[in-house]
Amino acid sequence: MSGVWGVGVIGVGACGAGDVVVRRAVGRDGRGLTRLVRGSRAYEGKYAAMVEGYRVGADYIEAHRVFMAVERDGSAVNGSRGEQGEAGRVLGFYALVVEAGELDLLFVADRVQGCGIGRMLVEHMKGEARRLGVERVRVVSHPPAEGFYRSVGARQVGVVWANPPVVRWDRPEFEFTTAGGE
Repeated sequence: MSGVWGVGVIGVGACGAGDVVVRRAVGRDGRGLTRLVRGSRAYEGKYAAMVEGYRVGADYIEAHRVFMAVERDGSAVNGSRGEQGEAGRVLGFYALVVEAGELDLLFVADRVQGCGIGRMLVEHMKGEARRLGVERVRVVSHPPAEGFYRSVGARQVGVVWANPPVVRWDRPEFEFTTAGGE
């Protein structure tokens, strides 16, 4: 298996990105993924403590199913190149913890939010989970992302209550069903 899946995204060119591919992350991608997490505007202000000091390291990438959407055309981030040699900026990524059936991380670069990258990553994640026999994927959502998860078909199943000092707010808990290509 090549590890690279070509995925056309309609309208991404208008958002400043060329062709987009989803590929499996490797350890050397950690620095770029960490920058994406720490630089996300969704975690400014009262949410900043959640990502302060956060690191997506090679150990995390190797332990979980981490996939990233990258622009096929463009400059490489940290010299990262897909297995087919395409260079590209990281547009987003997700991390699926298979054993727990949980989407642990999903981030999309601020500059391409609203361009279909998040939706593409969710569809890829659901396909990957289905392929691995995971029928349901749990997501504990960042509160500002609640609308996004609803828009891509997640169903709210509960609330994860605040756990100070780091998490000072309640978070909606969602679930994706992967069976039947939904």
